[in-house]
Amino acid sequence: MSDLVQVNQHEGGAVAELRLHRPEARNALSRDLLSEARQALAPLARSDEVRVIIISGEGKAFCAGMDLKALLKDPPAMGELLMLISLLLREIRRTTKPTIACVQGAAVGGGCGLMSVCDFAFSHAEARIGYPEVDLGVCPAVVAPWLVRKLGSGRARQVLLSGGTMTGQRALELGLITHLVDRQSLEAETLAFAAALARGGPRAMAATKTWLNELDGSMQDEVLDKAARISAEIVQGEEALTRLGRLFGAGA
Repeated sequence: MSDLVQVNQHEGGAVAELRLHRPEARNALSRDLLSEARQALAPLARSDEVRVIIISGEGKAFCAGMDLKALLKDPPAMGELLMLISLLLREIRRTTKPTIACVQGAAVGGGCGLMSVCDFAFSHAEARIGYPEVDLGVCPAVVAPWLVRKLGSGRARQVLLSGGTMTGQRALELGLITHLVDRQSLEAETLAFAAALARGGPRAMAATKTWLNELDGSMQDEVLDKAARISAEIVQGEEALTRLGRLFGAGA
């Protein structure tokens, strides 16, 4: 395993931080990063010692989403990457430990999806958050099921069909993030909250999370698989490839 993902232990090991570590690419979701994130998450999810998991990002951005630029000339690989993103989102959601996203910078597209599947999300007022997929000719189907569960269908429609991004303040108002704090104290306040959660009963927490996941449909693989297929079909189409080519200077 390289250093694309780092795991840090806090509170005597009760709090584990899984940090995306690809700052030069704004922690964009490449195949290798996704593979390492899933490998790093699995033992944390199984551990009796770990009570809470924090998802964070190195550098200025939390996560810029799918690494579209790297895969622009290989459309089939885009579809494969979308399924890997879908699998990571499920695994974060389904861990029986409480999860917290610590969003210090941009959380865009799939990066916003990572934030949305966590039980809690901490950020600050100036953070850039959102789902600009439709602006790029891309369908945000992979993240849509999670956003509907988080915001309700009405607000999810507003966010996904409008595209673009919003401030952390607006994300708080919509319910995309749960805690808005001062930028300078973001990590400290996230860790303090995680430490408080870690004092809860682990069996009770696990049972509660498992039951909530059943109630809100988070265990429905058929829906989530279909979402990945829909996104893959659109991202490999002429409309998306033309818009992405223009965005990244690759021509039409």
